[in-house]
Amino acid sequence: MKKILLYTTILLAANASAQETVYPAEKQKGTTIISNATIHVGNGQVIEKGSIVITDGKITAVGANVTAPSGATNVDAQGKHVYPGLILPATNLGLVDINSVRATSDVREIGELNPNIRSIVAYNTDSKVINTLRSSGILLANIVPEGGLISGSSSIVQLDAWNWEDAVYKTDAGIHFTMPSLIARPRGFGGGGAPGGPNANAPQVDVVKQGLEQVDRIKSFFKEAQAYSKTDTHEETNLKFTAVKGLFDKSKKLYVHANTVKQMLIALDFVKEFGFDVVIVGGSDSWQIADLLKQNNVFVILNQPHALPTLQDDDIDQPYKTPAMLQKAGVTFAINDEDGQTRGRNLSYNAGTASAYGLTKEQALQAITLNAAKVLGIADRTGSIEVGKDANIVISTGDILDMRTSTVTDAFIQGRKIDLNDKQKQLNERYKHKYGIKSPF
Repeated sequence: MKKILLYTTILLAANASAQETVYPAEKQKGTTIISNATIHVGNGQVIEKGSIVITDGKITAVGANVTAPSGATNVDAQGKHVYPGLILPATNLGLVDINSVRATSDVREIGELNPNIRSIVAYNTDSKVINTLRSSGILLANIVPEGGLISGSSSIVQLDAWNWEDAVYKTDAGIHFTMPSLIARPRGFGGGGAPGGPNANAPQVDVVKQGLEQVDRIKSFFKEAQAYSKTDTHEETNLKFTAVKGLFDKSKKLYVHANTVKQMLIALDFVKEFGFDVVIVGGSDSWQIADLLKQNNVFVILNQPHALPTLQDDDIDQPYKTPAMLQKAGVTFAINDEDGQTRGRNLSYNAGTASAYGLTKEQALQAITLNAAKVLGIADRTGSIEVGKDANIVISTGDILDMRTSTVTDAFIQGRKIDLNDKQKQLNERYKHKYGIKSPF
């Protein structure tokens, strides 16, 4: 028994030594100036040897000929690049810690129609994943629920907070609808129905018919909700109808998770029938209907550029080329990283790949900064380094889109200089110490 207690004590001590001791930064005091930097504004403009003045969390001056205010704290960025804080436009960050461990997942609710489910109240600011994203320059994220047809509402958070109330940047900004696949797959596709399988004798389901019936149910729901929203007083409050009221006055967006042309064309019906502000999430085949998306003012979040194409006859490099094709058509789009392994950390490198396939470097940067802010409805506050906006700023030793040269040295969220330590860095130092490895840098 004594040996068990001893081993347990040693194990707990080892775990404690590896835990993060990273605290949210206090509100900015005084004035800070970032000087001598190459400033990538986020709107396509680049300022050489520029300076940024930050006061009370806001950008008060930016340019090449900015005079440092008296008593300002100077951050010398000589030889470095300064960017707007990167924005992860659709993620389960803070809702899922370890994909394979069910107890760490709070992202999914049972049932088909759950518009009243709010992802923000389940957001875990103590997730060890969050700080690893900050080290990659990601300072804001849109937290998205999953499950059913209508999963609930997403909220935008800033990634330096004690709790979800502190983290909120914009609450319940959009409703998420997962479009049925509408693709008739071969019998047995996905398991179970092949000859001799457990579902070999089960009746064949018409997936397309089933999917269209689900779409009709969603449209019926929205028609009832629309009628409900036109009445000021109700004998009983319908939480589901109340949750989508903002779609009709456009204070909320409808995020439609869809990839194929057939799915996206149905999403356009929601624009025409209800007048919703629609954002396509996924959009791998959006390049095929780019003109229609532009005409209907539909935004796109390209979920995973580092992936195989959706259709067999698409070019193998189509996911890399799609951003440039949307850019040429004038579609407002953002780039995402939904990979369950990288958990968003490859966001800037996904944009970097797009810059090798038709986008300029500044256009690729815009897809993860200002464009992402426009898609999420927060461009008036963030997304670019402009006077009056929140000081969400990242400083890097090299091109933030290039994994070979990019190292984030400093980051500011609403003017607060945040701690860039994280679990991975601590473990790296721990095992370098154990094996006597000296860093080459």
